[in-house]
Amino acid sequence: MSFGLRVRDLTRLAFQLGNNWITLAGAALTTSSAFVLVWFWFMELTGRPEQVNPYMGILLFAILPAIFVGGLLLIPLGILRVRRLRRLAGEAPLPLQAVDFKQPSVRHLLTVVGILTFINVSIMGTAVLKGTEYMDSNQFCGLTCHTVMRPEYTAFLDSPHSRVGCAQCHIGHGAPALVKAKISGIRQIFAVAFGTYSRPIPSPVEYLRPARETCEQCHWPQKFTGNKLIIHTKYSEDEANTPLTTVLLLKIGGHTPNGTTGIHGRHLDAMARITYLTTDRSRQEIPKVTYRQDDGTLVDYMTDDYKTMPKEKLDKASARQMDCVDCHNRPSHAFMLPDRALDKAIANNSMSPELPFLKKKALELLKVDYPDQKTAAAKIPVDLAEYYRTNYPEIYIKKRNQVNTACEVVKGIYLHNVFPDMKVTWGTHPNNIGHEDSVGCFRCHDGSHSSADGRTIKGDCDTCHDLLAQDEKDPKILKELGLK
Repeated sequence: MSFGLRVRDLTRLAFQLGNNWITLAGAALTTSSAFVLVWFWFMELTGRPEQVNPYMGILLFAILPAIFVGGLLLIPLGILRVRRLRRLAGEAPLPLQAVDFKQPSVRHLLTVVGILTFINVSIMGTAVLKGTEYMDSNQFCGLTCHTVMRPEYTAFLDSPHSRVGCAQCHIGHGAPALVKAKISGIRQIFAVAFGTYSRPIPSPVEYLRPARETCEQCHWPQKFTGNKLIIHTKYSEDEANTPLTTVLLLKIGGHTPNGTTGIHGRHLDAMARITYLTTDRSRQEIPKVTYRQDDGTLVDYMTDDYKTMPKEKLDKASARQMDCVDCHNRPSHAFMLPDRALDKAIANNSMSPELPFLKKKALELLKVDYPDQKTAAAKIPVDLAEYYRTNYPEIYIKKRNQVNTACEVVKGIYLHNVFPDMKVTWGTHPNNIGHEDSVGCFRCHDGSHSSADGRTIKGDCDTCHDLLAQDEKDPKILKELGLK
């Protein structure tokens, strides 16, 4: 048989077998999705880099690649179905034509098929790569499940770690960690689809990667040396919004050359120093602490409550080795309390302390129980402006711009920290750094954890810091240090 006849027969066979709606649909799906994907990637390479809408990203990086692969699978599926139907109907099977690889035209045909196969595999591989990259992006993590993750994503954008990718902390390195995370994500997708997700999102994350694999890739606690000067100014709730400054020297160091040990060196030594037992999911109740001394001896410090705790509660308690996130528990998703947020805004000159009773009135408005963010965004600016228009009409006229700015800043503080739809309000997620905004350090350093020989975990102020000034209008120490 001549090559021309052989090609004709192969073409007829392919047409007869492929002329069915399943194969044609598969070819159409594959071709169209491939065109859209390649066009988008071309535009992405040649155009100005812009963020992709998270929902468009799902279409481009998840749905379209799935359609492309599905179309490829439909093509042979339709052919097999036609052959099966012909066999069941008792019709003679269409003959499979022999191929002579010695013929140059056959080799050319196979070359074309090989090139098309390479293109298909390249498209599929690129889609998988870009899809994986997109699913690890901050945009996908924070914005796809809009209502669920909005509080955490909003706090993340304001954090010192906003340039660190979500996946760097929440997903480990390598394929096993990625697969495990995506399997967990399937459960989360169903929770979002059926509205069964937790409100608020539980904290801390139970299966977060160990701090040694995340935090300590950039930070080295044992090598922190020296003390850190902390200057904190808060504003009184009086007419003048009087500033009161506290200055302290925080002993954050690791092991110093002179033999002293700071907070990080004591809590996060190279050897496992501290383990503790917690009886609540948020790790705010710590009735037992075990400390490893320099000679390796273990000492248990227990509260009186622990000694009389029912067995049922003890069985539910969980043991944990202390690491960075036990104190820095909100390093990338910190929600501020209203007074702290107002102090920061005034100190940063975001709003003027010249407006009388600004701190007091703003605090009052922020603590109102609004039903949703939309209501808060509408009422807070109006109520604050009305306060000055009614009580200080001259100031309202002369400093109208400052009043308007303050209205927007106070509204922004609420919108960044309170999310009624997710049941996130002031203090929902306690921050354990320090001991002013939450129990924090005093979970252990409360003076009630004692050992069998009568020793207690110190709770004295000078254990962690030296207080140089406390709530002073004009601290002398700042002048002595040349800071004022």
